[in-house]
Amino acid sequence: MKKKTTVEKPEFTFSLLHPRYWAVWFGFGLLALVVNILPYTVLYSIGRAIGKLGMKLGQSRVKIAERNLELAFPKMSPKQRKVMVEENFKNTGMALIETGITWFWPTWRFKRILITKDIQELQRLANEGKGVLLCCVHALNLEITARAFAVLGLQGFGAYRPHSNPAYEFIQFRGRTQNGNKLIYRRDIKQMIRILRNGERLFYLPDQDYGHNKSVFVPFFAVNEACTTTGTSILAYTSKCAIVPGSGFRNSSGKYEIIADKSIDDEYPTKDEVAAAAYMNSFIEEIIMRAPEQWMWLHKRFKSLPDHNQTNSRYQ
Repeated sequence: MKKKTTVEKPEFTFSLLHPRYWAVWFGFGLLALVVNILPYTVLYSIGRAIGKLGMKLGQSRVKIAERNLELAFPKMSPKQRKVMVEENFKNTGMALIETGITWFWPTWRFKRILITKDIQELQRLANEGKGVLLCCVHALNLEITARAFAVLGLQGFGAYRPHSNPAYEFIQFRGRTQNGNKLIYRRDIKQMIRILRNGERLFYLPDQDYGHNKSVFVPFFAVNEACTTTGTSILAYTSKCAIVPGSGFRNSSGKYEIIADKSIDDEYPTKDEVAAAAYMNSFIEEIIMRAPEQWMWLHKRFKSLPDHNQTNSRYQ
């Protein structure tokens, strides 16, 4: 039997109506109702209020965010870090609202919050039939960014881990495949390479610490030895695809600026994993600095050290 390239769409069955799933249906039903009946300005205020509450309840995450900023920006004053952390949490709360917007808004309304800054490079590569590794970051509004590219006619494949709760998975799958996006199992490297060789786009996020496996230690902001995935160079080398950094941060007017930068594969040192990772990190830094308060500072980006026995020591 031929192996399927994408994650299969979960079908509705009456078992999904079992009482054990009622909380999931109620939660997402309420979210869908709220985001569809309220104007964006009110949703924005609600999201930020949720984030502020989350900051009070999640002090362990506050400490992680503070430590990340201390490591990444050692010249930042304690007052500046405090302001950044609070803003980051407010944007984290807004991420819940943005997920609801992405999954439940009709396309005509979703288009109203987008500003297309630069997508010509992706359009040119699509016309040439060239596969593209669209390298984005873990922005808190990542759900919106992925759908935005699809709405603009630049659908792609996203690496995906199905949810263990079948009702949640039923909703999540449909939310993430809006406007033609497709999903592929996140560990299926062979299929990713095949997709890129076939001239498709693959959304890829090389900005987190994924552990020592298939990673190298290179500079990331002020941290000289930051654990960085070599997946970018592996995919680029084996598929001969283009590499395009992309982003979709929210501006001060509540619009999401969709940007696809110029392809960097001509200068990308594909055969040197260390140099390639450092090269990509420089672009990741540039993307994050477009709106640093909207990046996911709440996870332990610098948890891994070259010495396996020292894991997490930066956060102790």
